[in-house]
Amino acid sequence: MAKSGRKAAFAALETHKKRLNKTPMREMFAADPARFEKFSARAGDILLDYSKNRIDADVMAALFDFARQVDLEARRDAMWGGEHINITEDRAVEHMALRYQGDKAVPIDGKDVMPDVRDVLGRMKVFSDQVRDGSIRGATGEQFTDVINIGIGGSDLGPAMVTLALAPYTRADLRVHYVSNVDGAHIHDTLKGLDPKRTMFIVASKTFTTDETMTNAATARKWIAEGVGEEGVSDHFAALSTNLPACDAFGIKQDRIFGFWDWVGGRYSVWSAIGLPIAIAVGFENFEKFLKGAAEMDAHFLSAPLEKNLPVIMGLIGVWYRNVWDFSTQAVLPYDQRLSRFAAYLQQQDMESNGKSVTLNGKQVDWSTGPIVWGEPGTNGQHAFYQLIHQGTDVIPCDFLIAANPHEHLPPHHAKLVANVLAQSEALMLGKTEDEVEAELKAQGLDKPRIKELTPHKVFPGNRPSNTIMYSKLTPETLGSLIALYEHKVFVQGTIWNVNSYDQWGVELGKQLAKALLPKVEGTASSEGHDSSTRGLLAYFHQLKSQ
Repeated sequence: MAKSGRKAAFAALETHKKRLNKTPMREMFAADPARFEKFSARAGDILLDYSKNRIDADVMAALFDFARQVDLEARRDAMWGGEHINITEDRAVEHMALRYQGDKAVPIDGKDVMPDVRDVLGRMKVFSDQVRDGSIRGATGEQFTDVINIGIGGSDLGPAMVTLALAPYTRADLRVHYVSNVDGAHIHDTLKGLDPKRTMFIVASKTFTTDETMTNAATARKWIAEGVGEEGVSDHFAALSTNLPACDAFGIKQDRIFGFWDWVGGRYSVWSAIGLPIAIAVGFENFEKFLKGAAEMDAHFLSAPLEKNLPVIMGLIGVWYRNVWDFSTQAVLPYDQRLSRFAAYLQQQDMESNGKSVTLNGKQVDWSTGPIVWGEPGTNGQHAFYQLIHQGTDVIPCDFLIAANPHEHLPPHHAKLVANVLAQSEALMLGKTEDEVEAELKAQGLDKPRIKELTPHKVFPGNRPSNTIMYSKLTPETLGSLIALYEHKVFVQGTIWNVNSYDQWGVELGKQLAKALLPKVEGTASSEGHDSSTRGLLAYFHQLKSQ
């Protein structure tokens, strides 16, 4: 679809906005008792309630028509077919193969990749099982009690989030930690109190050159060498990498190196060897269930009609708000403490994928892309930033996530949690009118002057949109499905916006400048050639360092 066609489609959606702007959602619900049935959909036991959005049947029909005009289904099939849809790096985008459960070939450049995928999974199973049962031990014969994954970006956010989310499936005697920040405080505080004789490190870097990761890896190596001796280093390290010579030079045994492929983007790599620390933490059987859940969502995305397709619906509603209503942020609010890193994970998945300002053919985009994604678990957020969501000047669409069944039997905790999440989406939709506030204050016995004074402060505008995603329990399968749901949502939006969701050139410039600045920070080179701000900051840094 040409740029002019997209602009025309966005313009056509504006007419629906003008029409709906006159009818708040509370009136839509009052007029249509079947609104929930019309605007909800399921995949497995995951329910998406999207009825509390500024939509009606005509809006959704226009959005689905837009999706068809941009050949969403054809592009989806091209991705699954192994075509090089990542055009700037000339790569296929085939993370779905990593969790594929069928027996058909998955070809990329004429080669079926599934034998290689299954080979790596098989090696991961053997290794993770042996770490867990004590067959693999440290240099002094001690069983490992702590495993530290050293990575950054997709090599950290995904496995760290998943390990926390699946805490009920972990063992108290085998702890998995994650170190990513080059700030020395991160690895220092992680190592504090640990025993090098009982600690294993997994270094996650495809090239084995990522600066932050290799800096932390060097510190970890020194710590192990001091704790068990240089000759024992290789017993305490594994690597997730394709750079075999660099791993060998570091001292990592070849049978402890697990590779992956250039058709796996970093932020989509949790399903690959990057998931090894998850398999160690929860057991390979549960890791397989995690993959299975994602595969089930893949099957839904690839086969369900657009009108019943959860990732398509969520993606199109996001486009509706980003491009027609000009809502620039999206809050992800899981009512599950163990999903406390879920929003941070989605930040990378969404913002690194669709934070683009040029189209696939290199032209400047004429529409907004990539929302700002943020969030925290409920109910903590209710006592922090929900004030702005309810009464602030900007409208923030929200995704609420909630399980029907908790892992813990601690009544009445979960009932109160569910009551809160349902209340929040209802309150955002309904709001509270001036008449309702006045009646409430009058019932409290306040006089007219006080009622007049307080009323403006207690009015809630309402008509604030949200999705609610409900599922039975946060199991490995369900978590896999949820992550895949958001992955495919990002794909849908990238297709609508005509951007490459699978490169990330925006991270490169800062890395290049940091390398150039390092000798100037270390004081071995002049600060000449930089702007006055950078020179001034360097000068003040050295002044403070010298005191």
